[in-house]
Amino acid sequence: MSMTVCKFGGTSLADGNNIRRAADIVLADPARRFAVVSAPGKRFSEDVKVTDLLYACDKECAATGGCGEAFARIRRRFLSIVDELGLHFDIGPILDKTQEEIERNRNADFTASRGEYLNARIMAALLGWEFVDAKDIIFFNEKGAFDEKKSYPLIEERLSRAKRAVVPGFYGTGADGRIKTFSRGGSDISGSIVARAVNADLYENWTDVSGFLACDPRIVKSPEKIEVISFKELRELSYMGANVLHAEAIFPVRKGDIPIKIKNTFRPEDAGTLILPSKKYTPHGNIVTGIAGKKDFTVIFLEKSLMNSEIGFARRALSVLEKEKINFEHMPSGIDTLSLVIESRYLQDGVLDRLIEEMKEALAPDYIRVSENIALVATVGHGMAQNIGTSARLFNALSEAGVNVRMIDQGSSELNIIVGIDNADYEKGVRAIYHEFFEKN
Repeated sequence: MSMTVCKFGGTSLADGNNIRRAADIVLADPARRFAVVSAPGKRFSEDVKVTDLLYACDKECAATGGCGEAFARIRRRFLSIVDELGLHFDIGPILDKTQEEIERNRNADFTASRGEYLNARIMAALLGWEFVDAKDIIFFNEKGAFDEKKSYPLIEERLSRAKRAVVPGFYGTGADGRIKTFSRGGSDISGSIVARAVNADLYENWTDVSGFLACDPRIVKSPEKIEVISFKELRELSYMGANVLHAEAIFPVRKGDIPIKIKNTFRPEDAGTLILPSKKYTPHGNIVTGIAGKKDFTVIFLEKSLMNSEIGFARRALSVLEKEKINFEHMPSGIDTLSLVIESRYLQDGVLDRLIEEMKEALAPDYIRVSENIALVATVGHGMAQNIGTSARLFNALSEAGVNVRMIDQGSSELNIIVGIDNADYEKGVRAIYHEFFEKN
């Protein structure tokens, strides 16, 4: 019998009616044996996510030593959910204990994790399934990274004893024995980890959209939906801002060659997007699979004669960034040139000026130029490598739209082409590329 791990996001579990809908989806397929849940999200546009209410609890604790005022809103929210479900589940004592633990622990990660914990308790009671606490099966190492060597055997062993179970997402146990969370949106990662540990046949990620779109619908009206995509393409698009799925959630299932299905909790009849391991994926249809991008980058351009013969030049440039604890996004280079592309938010409050001075000292370049307010646009697709003239079409489309290309970076896999353009041209550039590859006959 096949096995599916399903994860439900915050919007899918925002209130009792939505939780009931999610439970019906779970029970509709006997292959769905394990469910991973997020904390309740927004019920309407002006609403507040439970996780944000919990961060408010942490702030109140820090300021006053207690969180009675902030936790009262959380209490009402979960009592309302249980009431809407008509569930005979006495959550009151659990809420009392949760508030006591928040006030006693004074730990932001513990506090933030309680939304998933409480929602998982409710979902388990509704389904009649076993509740398995993530703190007992998911662990982080001393560096704060997910400890797969310790976690996977524990998850596999524990869930093998549970016919069906609900696991809260977003958190586990740190090396110090205290609760530790993933980054925001980390329930996607938890679901992927559980799927990998139990060697699931499919990992379903249920959200409020019917899969990935080929482009941001805020920029292009009604873009095409992506029916099938490879892990590599998804990684590129997620990293560049296509945020249906947490970018880090890809890695656990990718290692296990487990397909992912993105589905819409509110339109379960929609096909969704199937994400396949690259070795199981055959390029078909359009040359380009999707377009994504982000604004607000800074490019530091270095030029030095005979740079190519100067051993250690790139290493010294990167060591300057390492010293300042700054990541770089891309590093296009020529025979005598090197560019470092960095998110501008890391270069505020004098950091950029300090970097430039340190690079002058460490590298003695002939010339340094800084370009700010740069947007990156990634055009992604397996079909690009097999089709002559793809780059020409892309740059011609930008040229016809009056968009100046400030930087070009293409990976050796030929899976994507990234262009740097002015922030002001970002939307126009995306529309031009989309029109060229998706709307032209």
